[in-house]
Amino acid sequence: MKPITTFVDAHEALRQFYDNARIKYDLVLMQRLMDYLGNPQEKLRIIHVAGTSGKTSTAYYVAALLQAPGTTVGLTVSPHVDEVNERVQINLEPLPETEFCSELTDFLKLIKKSKLQPSYFELLVAFAYWVFAKQHVDYAVVEVGLGGLLDGTNVINRPDKICVITDIGLDHTEVLGDTLAAIATQKAGIIRPGNEAFMYEQSPAILSVVQKACHSRSANLHILPPSAAIKKEELPLFQQRNLGLAVQVANYTVQRDHLPGLADERVNEAAMTRIPARMERFRLNDKVLIVDGSHNAQKLATLAESIRAAYPGKKIAALAAFVEGPEIRWHGGLKVLTGLADSLILTSFQAEQDAPRQSIAPIKLQNFCKSQNYESSKVITEPATALNELLKSSEPVLLVAGSFYLLNSIRPLIVKE
Repeated sequence: MKPITTFVDAHEALRQFYDNARIKYDLVLMQRLMDYLGNPQEKLRIIHVAGTSGKTSTAYYVAALLQAPGTTVGLTVSPHVDEVNERVQINLEPLPETEFCSELTDFLKLIKKSKLQPSYFELLVAFAYWVFAKQHVDYAVVEVGLGGLLDGTNVINRPDKICVITDIGLDHTEVLGDTLAAIATQKAGIIRPGNEAFMYEQSPAILSVVQKACHSRSANLHILPPSAAIKKEELPLFQQRNLGLAVQVANYTVQRDHLPGLADERVNEAAMTRIPARMERFRLNDKVLIVDGSHNAQKLATLAESIRAAYPGKKIAALAAFVEGPEIRWHGGLKVLTGLADSLILTSFQAEQDAPRQSIAPIKLQNFCKSQNYESSKVITEPATALNELLKSSEPVLLVAGSFYLLNSIRPLIVKE
């Protein structure tokens, strides 16, 4: 194979793995791949983060808190927002393009020799584990892609793994089940014998499932009260909750491993971590532009609550698109947005992450808005044109939300602006 030298080359090389996504959702091939690679994940001290809402932010905060002089922390998250190297970070810095491409070239040679055919997601998870082991990171913070029990990240058997379960809600019900108990079972599937698990107090339907999972696997469960949230005025409410969970996890880790304790200064620094597309704010003259990847009713409702708390009484203009999927997901999301925004621009996107992604036709979204007696929407199919129109809005608070795949098109333009 020819050497990969740019991100353009990397995307082209990774495209061949789109077709390997399997209807059957299991870990058989992923475990065979890790065995072939020498199980690099078993050489790492891992903090494994699952949940419906807040898992990416919590993962970023844990990675930030564990950074200390002489400590190296790997972080892998998905989906990426701007560029694929976000899936392999060292001390919160994505691998530089040259290094990422060089490592990927070598890794794909191994994959070719293995004769295995992982999916795009499985390949990049394995790549992250492989790079982290190669670089001898002290800790690897790993965000679950989907669910937990059968997720491609869930190939870690070490008893010293730390499990983190963020807030659980109804999402990806077509894969994970249509009840909170069923979804909690999937999330709790990351817990292995001897692990420590951390989560906030949640509904009895969720807690009972996680408690039973921990009991059956001789794992220790730490249930945090709502007061564990870290109050920081500069953070939206849900991020205060995520930071509080991360602090509890980091405190346990540094005590277990006899590292210097978490000083207030380190917590304050972690609170300033910029997390792409999680109520990320940009100043544009006299306006604020908020970018968030929330894509279902639960996440968008949490986002709406935080926006109202941060900008009480301010008018809001929003730009949104949703990926093709069950109507219940985008119906619920649109209801939240139409209840929040004084005006709404609906657009479209095409993306290639894990597999080719297509947005719901914006006219279909607009028709649903009209069925809800919301008349303040317009359709602008081209994302860049839609963004320009949003920036011209008279409202002082601007919002882009609905899908991380929309942000693949939008966020680079915003950063450039």
